[in-house]
Amino acid sequence: MAKTGEVERKWYVVDATDVPMGRLSSVVASILRGKNKPTFTPHVDTGDFVIVINADKVKLTGNKASGKIYYRHSGYIGGIKSISAGELREKNSRRLIETSVKGMLPKNTLGRAQGMKLHVYAEGTHPHAAQQPEVLDLTNLI
Repeated sequence: MAKTGEVERKWYVVDATDVPMGRLSSVVASILRGKNKPTFTPHVDTGDFVIVINADKVKLTGNKASGKIYYRHSGYIGGIKSISAGELREKNSRRLIETSVKGMLPKNTLGRAQGMKLHVYAEGTHPHAAQQPEVLDLTNLI
């Protein structure tokens, strides 16, 4: 079993250009959890860091651009807000990917720690060059 201090973490870069959002999210969530490693332990954060670039070019298949609705509530009466996936991609494409990936992680403190290792950028550049991230090819993982 893996221990928290003994885990070696890598950095990966994923290009979201023309990749379906659900398939991208499932691959990224499994890497964040560490399920791609032979030392995967469910109660230990063994995952790697993931950088997603070109989030504004992610593909929404079918009629998800208009039919998939995201809701949030302020807590006040009548405070529900809704936005379609297409509008969210135009307005804030980072939040579209983050919401999709974090929905596939555990809903506890471990899942929140794993979600903090996700970095999403709308354009093709990122400020994490010092970590020497590896490019992750999604063609054989999807």
